[in-house]
Amino acid sequence: MTVVTRFAPSPTGFLHIGGARTALFNWLFSRHHGGTYLLRIEDTDRQRSTKEAIDAIIEGLSWLGLQPDGDIVFQFSRAKRHAEVAHELLAAGKAYHCYASPAELETMREEARKAGKPIRYNGLWRDRDPKDAPPGVRPVVRIKAAQTGSTTVRDLVQGEVTVANDQLDDMVLLRADGTPTYMHAVVVDDHDMGITHVIRGDDHLNNTFRQLQVYDGMGWKAPAFAHIPLIHGADGAKLSKRHGALGVDAYRDMGYLPSALRNYLLRLGWGHGDDEIIPTDKAIEWFDIGDVGRAASRFDFAKLTNLNAHYLRETPDGELLPLVRPLIEAALGAALSAPALERIARGMNGVKQRTRTVTELAAGLVFYARAGAPPMDDKAAALLTPEARGLLARVVAALDSPSIDWVESTLEAAVKGVAETAAVKLGQIAQPLRVALTGSTVSPGIFEVLAILGRDEAMTRLRAAA
Repeated sequence: MTVVTRFAPSPTGFLHIGGARTALFNWLFSRHHGGTYLLRIEDTDRQRSTKEAIDAIIEGLSWLGLQPDGDIVFQFSRAKRHAEVAHELLAAGKAYHCYASPAELETMREEARKAGKPIRYNGLWRDRDPKDAPPGVRPVVRIKAAQTGSTTVRDLVQGEVTVANDQLDDMVLLRADGTPTYMHAVVVDDHDMGITHVIRGDDHLNNTFRQLQVYDGMGWKAPAFAHIPLIHGADGAKLSKRHGALGVDAYRDMGYLPSALRNYLLRLGWGHGDDEIIPTDKAIEWFDIGDVGRAASRFDFAKLTNLNAHYLRETPDGELLPLVRPLIEAALGAALSAPALERIARGMNGVKQRTRTVTELAAGLVFYARAGAPPMDDKAAALLTPEARGLLARVVAALDSPSIDWVESTLEAAVKGVAETAAVKLGQIAQPLRVALTGSTVSPGIFEVLAILGRDEAMTRLRAAA
């Protein structure tokens, strides 16, 4: 059997973090088994579905590296097929027309509330003759669900789950206007797309028992089901925006790398021993849905950020340059010159060792992109005391010679010579030097900075500070 999975989001909002993890698990499961991973946009809710949301979902999946195999399926375009199946069920006596009025349905709900029973349709028109239908009423189509016995789902994550069939109701397949319901369309689409494994959030587990009635009615083989636990906040509460329930695009804008976010989402509910850093090739090799735990996972921004710092350090500088360039240009309000780009490229490795996100990396590289004396905050400027400026003047004099080889080792020796001559510790020169060159009290090694800035730019900054 060739494994076929699908991710099927509703385009009523952004691709949130829980949906991204569901997509990842589907993608990994299919890759692990050499199968196919498909994308279906469940846009049957025409009032809430938007093109902006569809674009955001597709873009978010692409950024995460979870592009589907084959064309995207749009559920609404298949409405005719959904209706066709409902009419097959009608013809086979597995479904029926229901003429219950809104008032009758409300009475059923009220009686169920008073009796303390689940609110569900009571089968009012299940066995009545359609000749009794009130004139002018357009009926809905309902499935004839099993009323006795039980239905068991052997879930790949939750284990064996059984529900008594008398707890199920005859769900609506087609509305009065002939349009299919989501619950019905999902089954038809999964069957027609050849889905072998449905991996989705455990909030859909109850839906599965109702959807199986359609599979049984049509004589179709149901896929295997795996309902994964939801993601909670670090405090154990339902995930909300304050915990990190943001669109995937927000994580990109905050400077997280797709490789880091994939690794982090993978570890939310699934593990491989004590391994925390799991590259994609190993994730594909090791992942199996049966290893997903049943307990809800907790989203932790600090862990994600620490993981991102690792991936930032491991990412080649050339891949980071196009990510930081637009951020640096936005900070400067101007396009980068060729010399600035060269300095940024050379300084990338030193800065990325002390940053955690792409946005932090870009901020840390801005001083390389500037020309002339960098702006300083109050803390940095306070270090440029008259004594410090005098020491910087000595550094300028020591370095102001074409004969000096402008490399780290030579520059370090020259500055140490100034410290010895002035009878001060190297740190008394290094911090004012750092402030003069970067505008900050924190930077990569100061001699690395001197070398990367180059003779002309470094001397311009030092003379301005001295």
